[in-house]
Amino acid sequence: MHAVVRVVICEGIARVARRSFEGLPIERQLEQADVSLFASNEPITVSGSRAQRILQRRINQSVAEYEVLNTLEQSWGGLCTHVREGWNIGKPCYGYRAKVYRHPNPAKAAKGFTKSRLEPDDARGETVTQIALWRYEGLGYPAIVDRLNADLSKYPPPQPAGMLRARGAWSKSTVADILHNPKYTGYQVFNRRASRSAHGRVNDPAKWVWSPEPAHEPLIPKWMYDHFNAGRKIGQSRRNGLELNSHPAARRTGLFRSLIFCSCGRRMFGAQRPRFAYYVCHPLNNNRGRADKYAGHRKTVYVREDAVADAVAQFLTDRVFGQERVRLLLGEASSADEIATEERTRKRMSLEGAIAGIEKRQQSILRQAQSGDLDDPFTRGLRGTYNELEGEKEAIVEQIADLDAEAQSQPKPPGPDEAALLDALPVLSLKLAAAPPELLRRLFEVLRLEVRLLDDDHVEIAITLPAGDVPDVAEVAERITDQMADTQAAQTSAFACVDVVRAPGEIRTHTGRVLNPLPLPVGLRGRSAGNFTGSALPSGDRVR
Repeated sequence: MHAVVRVVICEGIARVARRSFEGLPIERQLEQADVSLFASNEPITVSGSRAQRILQRRINQSVAEYEVLNTLEQSWGGLCTHVREGWNIGKPCYGYRAKVYRHPNPAKAAKGFTKSRLEPDDARGETVTQIALWRYEGLGYPAIVDRLNADLSKYPPPQPAGMLRARGAWSKSTVADILHNPKYTGYQVFNRRASRSAHGRVNDPAKWVWSPEPAHEPLIPKWMYDHFNAGRKIGQSRRNGLELNSHPAARRTGLFRSLIFCSCGRRMFGAQRPRFAYYVCHPLNNNRGRADKYAGHRKTVYVREDAVADAVAQFLTDRVFGQERVRLLLGEASSADEIATEERTRKRMSLEGAIAGIEKRQQSILRQAQSGDLDDPFTRGLRGTYNELEGEKEAIVEQIADLDAEAQSQPKPPGPDEAALLDALPVLSLKLAAAPPELLRRLFEVLRLEVRLLDDDHVEIAITLPAGDVPDVAEVAERITDQMADTQAAQTSAFACVDVVRAPGEIRTHTGRVLNPLPLPVGLRGRSAGNFTGSALPSGDRVR
């Protein structure tokens, strides 16, 4: 027998949600479920004017929201005042250590609260100054990193909080963070990063909170810091689409820029050669001083852009815009799921059989031990054997638990909803290989395309198709189709005119050698996969 909830009572309506737009949906859901919501600071009655009750509740919600916003504003104001007075917030940055002071508020001081300012940290402080000098002399980040990693005792590397991300060596990103940190100029600075609202993204410098005067000893002169950061655009490092890099030597932008990943998880970067464009993974480039980080990784991995483009074009033509896309999605998903389920079942039966055999041996040992003397060496040996078997059984039980956890963590196979979502796209016969790069890039972005190189030198292609993006995908695909049709019509009209006046020229005959397609440098043969709900489905497409 299940209990039926008819009434929900809370201490105050603010306990449901501090903000009105979060509390109103909860009220609506309870109302639709025929559940009454009452607050102890409101009249609890089911009779009388409902409008009067709603008015009083909305007043209470408005007061609660005002209190929340007022508290947040006061807290923010206190943090800004704290920084403008020169006090530090959080862990001291590399090169400084915290100098602790007694809290100026006697009540908080009595509870043991303190405040801190920054002071140079010996060798680490000298390292920061040395980095700035090298950079001012014109050294690049790789050269600075090599000099630092050559003598880690003289230039100790940073130690992050918790030590979980400790590299044990210097990297280019660490050097760049030091040169871009305004705290090294002696000023106290706050709100440089949106640590909660935007996952650590660097805020606009106009939103930074500075102390009016230097609050601690500088490690980098202010004029040198301004020199390093002159013209630096915060939050504008990402380019959109096929926008060309700002570097003077840049001549082209890769079609799959930021969309191809190596099997090690690193994003592959573009490289141009005289005949072909490649995407490259070179782990040593940003792992100086950590030779063991990618010990089993190839020194350099290359993937040709034209080979990936052919595979992606075939994948989208057959599995996203083709007539057989739904059958391919459901058929392969069902087959892959059945194979994985059968494999787990076979392993589980084998492990359960091993447990049964161990238990049988343990029962035999117990029968022999019952008839023996406790001090007999043979009985003690039986006891040790029994304990060893118990350890083996526990290990097998853990393997079975891992199989069960793997089965539960498997993504849900595509069903009718996913098939209907895919079927909502138009059926088009696309020739993506000859489509304009701008439209292709736009199509890849709305499909959230990802290309991953697997350990066995195959390629996995995946897309994510939210329901709200179906109209955008359809619009871009239809634009590609229309533009390709216009281009084909223009080419047909150009060849429709024949020059019958000019005499034929000299007829030349020659023989030519037919070149086979070059294999990919990593032997990439490839398979493609579609991902409509977060899982990858293999297919037989070849990349050559």
